Amino acid sequence: MAELFSVKVKDIVDQLNCEMLYSPENLDDITVTENDCNRPGLQLMGFYEYFNAERVQICGNMEFAYLASLDEHTRYQRIDALFATKIPLFVVARGHELYPEMMEIAKNYQVPIARTPASTTAFIAALIGYLNVELAPRITRHGVLIEVYGEGLLIVGESGVGKSETAIELVKRGHRLVADDAVEIRKTSSKTLVGTSPDNIRHFLELRGIGIINTRRLFGMGAIKVSEKIDLIVELEPWDSTKIYDRMGVDNEYTSILGVKVPSLTIPIKPGRNLAVILEVAAMNNRQKKMGYNAAAELLENLGLQMDKKDKVKSWDNF
Repeated sequence: MAELFSVKVKDIVDQLNCEMLYSPENLDDITVTENDCNRPGLQLMGFYEYFNAERVQICGNMEFAYLASLDEHTRYQRIDALFATKIPLFVVARGHELYPEMMEIAKNYQVPIARTPASTTAFIAALIGYLNVELAPRITRHGVLIEVYGEGLLIVGESGVGKSETAIELVKRGHRLVADDAVEIRKTSSKTLVGTSPDNIRHFLELRGIGIINTRRLFGMGAIKVSEKIDLIVELEPWDSTKIYDRMGVDNEYTSILGVKVPSLTIPIKPGRNLAVILEVAAMNNRQKKMGYNAAAELLENLGLQMDKKDKVKSWDNF
């Protein structure tokens, strides 16, 4: 069973710069678990079939225009029925003034009310974007996440293989560190994975022989980033002379994380190989492939050969 994540209503209000009009005493205990929201037009008309009371409810011009068309008694009944479902948050868009009975009913059912000057559509877009990140399915994996030329590279491999040393060399070359040691990976859409660092170890990096360093304090704000989309997974492993490594890049290798396929590479390491430069080239080559250019395919075409491309997929989902 998938783990259920939640976000506090107070955090939503603060993050989206809303004005809190009514805050119940138990506000810190009220959470949202649905990454969608609802405009309760049908509910204000009395239709509650398929209604999900766990969603944030947002009222704008249309809903207030309908409420204005009702007599006072009917309006009270319709608002009372909505708030009786114990919705987690009621948001008034476009800065509308509340009807007096709204505050009274909210207090009866302990339903928070917030207000935003933004248009209904703009607020819904911002809210869903925020909830998609906060409520996204997630896993934590050992590795290093760094942004190289705009590409998010997740570097994995056995402990001591040189992930952090490679990361610090990339930082020195002007790239940005996102996470070291533990990378929290969130599935923010059906095709997108975003990585970040746990709060308590953010910006810290371990270098054997030196110890723990703070990347932000040593190299400045330009050397770090809070989160980054994962575009490529690079696995570092000690060079194995008995193993045949890919020299052409014809086959496409992918790693499945939370059901999302991410391009991946296996790079053997041994003394004399400049991993920082190799990863820079890997990032640029991955970007070219996304734009439709494959150097191996062009070379084979120039040689009059046909490329027999295969996709290989390995999964982290069962780890």
